[in-house]
Amino acid sequence: MTLNYLHFDYGEDTEGVGTLEAMASTWPEQVAAVQAEVAQVLDWAYATFPDRRGPIEEGGDWDYDLQGMQEFTAPQTIRYDEVTRQFSVDLGPAGKPRHSVTVCISGTAEFCLAFRQHFALDEQA
Repeated sequence: MTLNYLHFDYGEDTEGVGTLEAMASTWPEQVAAVQAEVAQVLDWAYATFPDRRGPIEEGGDWDYDLQGMQEFTAPQTIRYDEVTRQFSVDLGPAGKPRHSVTVCISGTAEFCLAFRQHFALDEQA
């Protein structure tokens, strides 16, 4: 299954616990599509490993953390006065917001292998 916005990186600790991390930063027009991908990933995890979500150290097979941020940027005009050796900064109008979503999933070796296979992570370049 191909994901268009979420590109997961995979890492493993010395105890075999895997971490899958992805971040998407988009304009408002793509927020619904990103949320749909996050839902697709979590729906797969809940369906494939039902009743097994929880901290790994407490016997769970997988768990996740989901964070979001909305950022506004504004252009700056910066000038340097060589006499006073000071900068002056004029702030322009705020632009369109960027929406960022970060998904971090930890899991057992079994969970991570199934996740990587289902979402074809090993085939991503």
